[in-house]
Amino acid sequence: MNRAAVLALCALGIAGPLAAQGVLVAPHAIYIDHRVRSEAIHLYNPGTDPVEVTVSTTFGYPVTDSTGRPTLLLIDEPEPSQPSAAAWIQAFPRRVTVPPRRRQTIRLLARPPADLPDGEYWTRVIISARGGHVPVAGVADTSSIRVGLTLEVRTVVALSYRKGGVGTGVDMSGLEARVVGDSLEIGAHLERRGEAAFIGSLRWTLHDGNGRQHSQAEMPLAVYHSLTPRFRFHVGALEPGSYTLETALVSERPDLSADVLLPIEPVRDSIVLKVE
Repeated sequence: MNRAAVLALCALGIAGPLAAQGVLVAPHAIYIDHRVRSEAIHLYNPGTDPVEVTVSTTFGYPVTDSTGRPTLLLIDEPEPSQPSAAAWIQAFPRRVTVPPRRRQTIRLLARPPADLPDGEYWTRVIISARGGHVPVAGVADTSSIRVGLTLEVRTVVALSYRKGGVGTGVDMSGLEARVVGDSLEIGAHLERRGEAAFIGSLRWTLHDGNGRQHSQAEMPLAVYHSLTPRFRFHVGALEPGSYTLETALVSERPDLSADVLLPIEPVRDSIVLKVE
């Protein structure tokens, strides 16, 4: 059965801190080498109540919907042709209670098939945290009944398992842009090349008709198969005229170590944008 979750940050490869009702999780991306076959997740409970944590794995990767919005597709039963590691990544312990203001380490151990071909394999590690009793407003006050909700907060961490030499690449086509109010909407089709997912950043710069830089930005990207994303960036009011949008896909991320990023030559494109 397929489960689609609108998790834009996870789809882009980012994970922020959880709310106080859950636990803080680090790191937000995990890379396991075939020679080592293990890695650790570190949990911290910042709250005043104990939190019950369950760790599970499922196959998944980012996609985009018809509007270009990033979405994380989770697949419980992937086809044999899919590079899934979900069935052979195990968590120890799989269930644990983290006391208030305490830390806990979860060890991830890979037990791949003996005949596993070289390549990159993916799974999503799901950390489900239950705790933090929240009262429900609007219920009549009685001396014997309390009504509340026990919250469950989930964070999804990308895990990549690499065996042998793997490479990556990405093609960009159909670059387009339009002005929407005080924002610039940028769209393109991205297609992964090579054995491994492309993990990097999209950089763009907008120049006016005189070649002066008007605005620029950078955002992280993760392309596992193909994406057709659309992003909006605030640029303020643009004067009528001709502008040049220059884009580049680079294998750099400020939130990830260069040791785990697979290098590529920057993929560049540009278009002319007319503002009436």
